[in-house]
Order: sequence, then structure tokens, then C-alpha cells
Amino acid sequence: MDLKDRVRTIPDFPAPGIMFRDITTLFGDAAAFGQCIDELVLRLASSQVDRVAGIEARGFILGGAVAARLGAGFIPLRKKGKLPHRTIAVEYALEYGTAEMEMHLDAVAAGERVAIVDDLIATGGTAIAAVQLLRQAEAQIVAAAFVIDLPDLGGAAKLAGMGVPVSSLIAFGGH
Repeated sequence: MDLKDRVRTIPDFPAPGIMFRDITTLFGDAAAFGQCIDELVLRLASSQVDRVAGIEARGFILGGAVAARLGAGFIPLRKKGKLPHRTIAVEYALEYGTAEMEMHLDAVAAGERVAIVDDLIATGGTAIAAVQLLRQAEAQIVAAAFVIDLPDLGGAAKLAGMGVPVSSLIAFGGH
């Protein structure tokens, strides 16, 4: 099946001119969700991944399932203040202001092979922060996989420019 058909598009959300790509409709279709996980796993299987890092929140849904299928550990990358143990953090830019992403200090060992998984890559700010955070812990980023890429916004190209192999299952032009 064409996974693109399972993504709902909501015009003018969260602002006029934006075409929001809602992946919850794909998650709600058992066959589509299973196919999505299978396809992400296929793209990462040859990378010999030790851990999968999922970006809050939809990356938790996808990354946890992918990690289980790969026999890898899972690393939750969370907003500041959500993790109960000692953390490391990185600050990154948002459209208006900044935010911080954290992970547990002991979530990954130096040299471990990590794949980043999330639902969508647009401008790349959050994914770049994930790379910076994992590299701060001396992890080796071997791949980044997304369900949706918005190539006109350049995020995947920015990640590739940082030496991270990037793949996506679906691409939508525009915003």
C-alpha cells in the first residue's frame, strides 16, 4: 500500500499557508502502521544499530517499535525536565525562541552505533539537536530515518551535510 495515502493533510495548521501532515491516521491503520515499521527496519537493518534514539513524542512510538524489531536498545530524547535521572542537554532554536533536549547521561556508551527515528523532518532543527546531543555522548550516528520528509524545507540535506545518512519513506513538496 502507498503509505502517503494514509497521511491526513490539514491546511492552514498551525498557521495560514502551512499544510500539516498528520501521521496519526497512519498510526490508526494497523496494516499501514505495520508496513511503516517494516520499511523503517529494512532501511536500518544493515547499519548494525546498537540503539535507536526516538525524538519526543511520535519518535517514541516509531523508535520503540523499530528498536524492538532490530534487537536494539531504545533512547528517549525528551524535552527539558522530563527525565528523572542525571541528564545531558543541548539547546536548539525554534521558530520563536529556544528549547532544550535531554537524554539520560547513561543512555548510550561512547562508540555505540545509534539510529535516530522520528515521524517527520522539516527544517531539521530538532533532528540536528538530536545529533548534537548524541555526539556529545560520543555515540556514532549511523543513520536517521523518518516517515515523512518535507524536502523543500532542507532538513534532510542539513543532516546529510553533518555526515548522517538520511532516509524517509514519504516526501511531500511544499510546506
